[in-house]
Amino acid sequence: MQQDYLQIRVLELAPQAYVSGQLFETDIGILAKQGIRSIVNNRPDGEAPGQPSSAELARAAEEQGVTYLHFPVEPGPIAPDVIDAFARICDELERPVHVFSRSGARSMKLWELAEML
Repeated sequence: MQQDYLQIRVLELAPQAYVSGQLFETDIGILAKQGIRSIVNNRPDGEAPGQPSSAELARAAEEQGVTYLHFPVEPGPIAPDVIDAFARICDELERPVHVFSRSGARSMKLWELAEML
């Protein structure tokens, strides 16, 4: 039996919370098989050529029974109200949760700022 593996680096942010760079539809299926229950996309649509749209990723997540949330954050400084909203949303999501952005750095920074609240 062939085993599917993610071809991206995944880091653990906290118990049952993970971060990575850009996900694609096939990645969502793999994450679902590994037990991920919620995915948060921190990339605005159209940020780079070849990036799947949030709607495409949402469909893939729905097919896998995974909660998908598009919470776009522009690169650069993150406003306190955005951090607060992200923290509240993540507290309500079923775990394990996986957050992602282009490289993962933006999502990691957002998570770390939310943890400080």
